This record gives sequence, structure tokens and C-alpha cells, in this order.
Amino acid sequence: MADKTKAEEDYSIKPQAVTPALDASNWPLLLKNYDKLLIRTGHFTPIPHGCSPLKRDIKSYISSGVINLDKPSNPSSHEVVAWVKRMLRVEKTGHSGTLDPKVTGCLIVCVDRATRLVKSQQGAGKEYVCVIRLHDKVPGGEAEFARALETLTGALFQRPPLISAVKRQLRIRTIHESKVIEFDNERHLGVFWVSCEAGTYIRTLCVHMGLLLGVGAHMQELRRVRSGAMDETKDLVTLHDVLDAQWLMDNTRDESYLRRVIQPLETLLTSYKRLVVKDSAVNAVCYGAKLMLPGLLRYEAGIELHEEVVLMTTKGEAIAIGIAQMSTVEMSSCDHGVVAKVKRCIMERDLYPRRWGLGPVAVEKKKLKADGKLDKFGRPNAATPAKWTEGYTDYSPGAGDEAAAPAAAPAAVSSPAKPAEASAAEPMEEDSPEKKKKSRKHDGETAEEKAERKRRKKEKKEKKAAKKAAESDEDSD
Repeated sequence: MADKTKAEEDYSIKPQAVTPALDASNWPLLLKNYDKLLIRTGHFTPIPHGCSPLKRDIKSYISSGVINLDKPSNPSSHEVVAWVKRMLRVEKTGHSGTLDPKVTGCLIVCVDRATRLVKSQQGAGKEYVCVIRLHDKVPGGEAEFARALETLTGALFQRPPLISAVKRQLRIRTIHESKVIEFDNERHLGVFWVSCEAGTYIRTLCVHMGLLLGVGAHMQELRRVRSGAMDETKDLVTLHDVLDAQWLMDNTRDESYLRRVIQPLETLLTSYKRLVVKDSAVNAVCYGAKLMLPGLLRYEAGIELHEEVVLMTTKGEAIAIGIAQMSTVEMSSCDHGVVAKVKRCIMERDLYPRRWGLGPVAVEKKKLKADGKLDKFGRPNAATPAKWTEGYTDYSPGAGDEAAAPAAAPAAVSSPAKPAEASAAEPMEEDSPEKKKKSRKHDGETAEEKAERKRRKKEKKEKKAAKKAAESDEDSD
């Protein structure tokens, strides 16, 4: 009887004075450590749209996925990306950072919607393991080799190699860290690891090491072991894996292999600081609106002004990459203002419903437009009620000049000083829409830009004339 009572006590739900701590350390992708984010407000209405990045249907999962591909030696990066596009039968693919044909290792392939992140990943840091061949024995052995490698750390001048496809101009690239893995003085070989800025030429680094050691050297072999947020230790797949996963999906409808090969695009954004957006504000951000403070739910500690951040939903989906317009301190202390402006929108529009234009002023404005009391742009006309025009301010460009013009007109008419001049003045011609459009196109142009534009126009005309003359000569022959 005592044992039975004890068992009932073990499994009964007991009242608790405090809510148990939430452990979000194992939550996926952008939701990891969600409980550690600072809370702006907990008041919002969840909308039953969108889903967790890992729970998307297979078509959406592929079109918003990235592949951490182990690039084989010999084909170029563009060839590999084109093969992946053909295998998965998608509209577009892109890669974050070109690898030379002979180089192997991490090549991040972005599919369809994820190609919007290519630019942000191309500038991310890279890590390489390189095999260097020295042209002679190093007198100081491994110690001298390690010293030379350490010397070539920090900001370095580099010129692209002769075989490079880019313009060969001097540039500065930063080597963050490097270390010797192995060195064989008898075979004139060395292996080292290097962490560097995007755009660093390891081939040039090897030549510089040879010059520094006084024996000459060149790059024998190279492998990229990390590119941005992805490295070779996790989720690295081959081209055969991609092909097999797609075959399995086509023939057996088994999605598991394809879901293991392709990762959600949110994988690339885990290093960014996060801003959690209310569901009702998501679609407005997708349409390019700035994120305002009332639309913010949670935010990361340590955000600085003008820092790149990721805007995310409560389900862990990435909405956009934004530029912070407030620091963490300002977000916690202000009650209104712009939190972030969108740099690159990632989410498709209308995945979440539109929730703007539902306020009392917006509803009244729509009604006035429908009744013809406002024009189609929402501006007052002759039928607009006085109550509406009292609180209306026209912020459109040139609105102040137009308002000042009618006030100045009666004075000009009533002035008897120069009636002959007024009658003799010819009516000014109105600019055509094409001319207005052209003038707007070159607004804010500096003198140098104007001169450069005219020079290009002149060159274009000269080329056209020369081509026409050449064609006429051929006809005469």
C-alpha cells in the first residue's frame, strides 16, 4: 500500500512556484539559444503561416537550400555548379567563392532562393590546407620554415598569379592565422594551414615564402577546409551524393537522403546577430519596409549601430539581412523608431499575409478614395472634407514650391508697374514626360560624373560613325 502511494506521488502533477527554465541550446539553426535573447515584448498574435526551415515541403526545401559540396579536382567551379543545377532540375544555382580547377574542398552551392546569400558568403573568411614544394633544402629546417610562415601574417601585398583570370593589379589581403602541419626538408615539401580573408591567393603566398626562405617555392596542392559558416567536418557531400539523393527521390519518393545532402539557407546565417520580428510585420519587411520598434519581439545583446543583422520569424525562418539602425541599448530604452533597414530580402513575398493598412486612418483614407474624395494617390482634391485637409501635409517633392506659386500669382497680376512686360511674356513650354524623366535620371550628378557621361557618349558616337564608314567602304569595294 505504501509503495502504491509512493508511485502515485512520483507521477502526479504538482504545483510549482516558478516556471522551469527553458533550455533552447538544442534548438535548430537560428532558434538556438532563443531563451538567451533579450525580450522587447511578449505580446503578439501568431499567424498560422510559414513553418520551421527543417519542416518545409521538399520542393520549398530544395529551392531554399545550400549544399556544402566537396569540389573534385579538374572541373572549374562554374562547371560543378552547372552540373548541380542539372541534377536537381532547379532554375538557378550559385557558389560563394571560386576555386581554381585543381583545388578541392568546400564549395558552398546555393540553390534558387538561397542565391540571394551568395554575395554575403563570398566576403566571408576562408581556411586552406596547402602543400608547398620548395626548390631546395631550407638551411634552418622546420624552425626557419615556421618563422617565414609567421612573418607572412597580417596585411600583405599580393598580385594575382599569371594564370589568374582577373586583372593583375596590386591588392592588400589579410592572413589572420597560420600554422605548420608537417615539414620534410629532404623531400623539399611542407604542409601548412592558413586562415585568411576572402580573395587571398595562396599560390602567391607560396611564392613569397620561397623568396623569404631564399630557395624559391611554388604551390603543389591546395584544399579549402572552411568557407564562411561551413567547413569540411560537417555535412560535406560529393557530387555523387547529390546525384544519388535525387535518384532516390525520383524512384522511391524517399526524401531523407536529399534532406541530408541539402541544408536550409539559415545554416549560413547562424553567425549573425538576430532580431525576432512579429508575424504581423513579416510581409511588410518582405516588401522593403524598415523594421520599426513596435514590430520587434526579441533581440541579441551586443548589437552595434550599422552592424549587419539577420531578421527572423518566431519559427526560425530568415526574413532578410538588415543593417541595424539602433544599438542594443537604444532598443531596450526607446519606445519608437527604426530598428533596422533591409539590405537583402531573403523570404518570398506574401508567404505571410499582409497586415498593414488596417488602422483607423488607413481605413478612412481607403473609404475617401473609393468615394472620389481623394485622388488615386490619396491626395486631396476639390471634394475632400475640410476635416481631412486640416491634418494633411503633402511631403511629395516640390510640394512647397507649388503651394507658394498661387500665393505669388495675384501680386504679379495686380501690380501695375510693368503691364507691357506681362503681356509680352511668352507662355513657357511644358517639359515633355520623357524630358522630365531624363532630368530626374541625372539629378545629384557631380561635375566629374557629368563630364565622364559626356565623354562616354562622345566615344559611343565616334565608334558608331567609324563602324558606319567601314560598312560603306566594304559596300563600295
